[in-house]
Amino acid sequence: MSEAKIMNRWCAVMGAILIQLALGAIYAWSVFTPSLIEAGWTKFQTQAVFSIGLVSFALSMVWAGKKITRWGPMRLSFMSALVLGAGYALAGLFGGTNFTALCIFIGVIGGAGIGLGYVVPIAVGMRWFPDKKGFITGLAVAGFGFGAMAWVKLAGAWGNMIETMGLSATFSLYGLLFCLIITAGAFWMRFPPEGWMPEGYHPETNSDAKNDAEEKNFSTTQMLRTPQFYLIFVTFTFSAAAGLMSIGLMKLYPMEALQGTGYSAEEASAVAGTAMAVFFSLANGLGRIIWGSMSDKLGRKRSILLMTAIQGATLLAFTSMAGNALLLYAGATIIGFNFGGNFALFPTITADTFGTKSVGQNYPYIFLAYGAGGIGGPLLGGTLGDINNFPLAFTICGTCCFIGAAAILMLKNPREILNANPEVS
Repeated sequence: MSEAKIMNRWCAVMGAILIQLALGAIYAWSVFTPSLIEAGWTKFQTQAVFSIGLVSFALSMVWAGKKITRWGPMRLSFMSALVLGAGYALAGLFGGTNFTALCIFIGVIGGAGIGLGYVVPIAVGMRWFPDKKGFITGLAVAGFGFGAMAWVKLAGAWGNMIETMGLSATFSLYGLLFCLIITAGAFWMRFPPEGWMPEGYHPETNSDAKNDAEEKNFSTTQMLRTPQFYLIFVTFTFSAAAGLMSIGLMKLYPMEALQGTGYSAEEASAVAGTAMAVFFSLANGLGRIIWGSMSDKLGRKRSILLMTAIQGATLLAFTSMAGNALLLYAGATIIGFNFGGNFALFPTITADTFGTKSVGQNYPYIFLAYGAGGIGGPLLGGTLGDINNFPLAFTICGTCCFIGAAAILMLKNPREILNANPEVS
């Protein structure tokens, strides 16, 4: 293939961001819950749809990882567009406020659509940017975080779509928009030609790229037989659980703590809401880009070690920070920043450890740790919250982050794994 026919690699970045902006739909679910509660839903029912969506997301991502090399990233992206769009459109046409219907259309079908598409921009971006894996992965997944904020604001404060159009029409319109945006990005979802390298990037001579020059690619079966997989999995589980627990309690706990230091209920609600909606959310998006970029310089293992250790220390200190507005904002920023870093660092350490070409197949299994953390963290926070012991939830999760840091510290260099597994090709 001639150089003139090779796609500009920055087109892949544009496509990745477009796709992830739409896939961030899953975190926009909270904007619909007040209307559903007004329609007679319980809080448990609203969270059940969200939980079903997360499980469907994680499981379908594993299936998509198995198909990406056979079907190609563009085809999987088109499937993601159709399934996610159909899920929300059907929710609008036939679901409305029916609990069972929304569990199926938004939870199962919508979640599957997100899982089909999520791994594609990550796998494609790493192939086009072997010299900037962390930065490009962070940039792509930042679209997921910022997209959620955009969809929330469009349906609520910015666009007032729910108020002016109603819930059903908003679901249907979102389905159409998701389908169109992902389809637009899908046209750029293609791998570079075999053996292609960016200009100026020479793994055989560039000391920063030696791992790429010596890189071997593990099959999923081979990866699952290594202790390194489980060390990464444990670290991701604890780090994700801590962040998701914090999301669930970031408003409730500070409201209680602030009122204990003299704030009125209204003042406490406003301060806690700002901590979550502004400081945590913005830091979550920026953390994906900045941690990803930093890891290109510091290395993935060192970056994850720092991220989890800082997160652990912040969570342990948070019980002393939640009752002071300025300290609360600082704590929310650090926790959100580190939580966002998970989504840039764990795909890239998967690629560094088990091979860039096989990251599309292998990362979905690592990502199951996020599902495990999504069950354990929020349930822990909710259970301890019901007995009025929010501080213990943060203390436990902070301790778990330090355990995760210890686990990643034991991770061997990829070349050591290869020497121990000479059959890997």
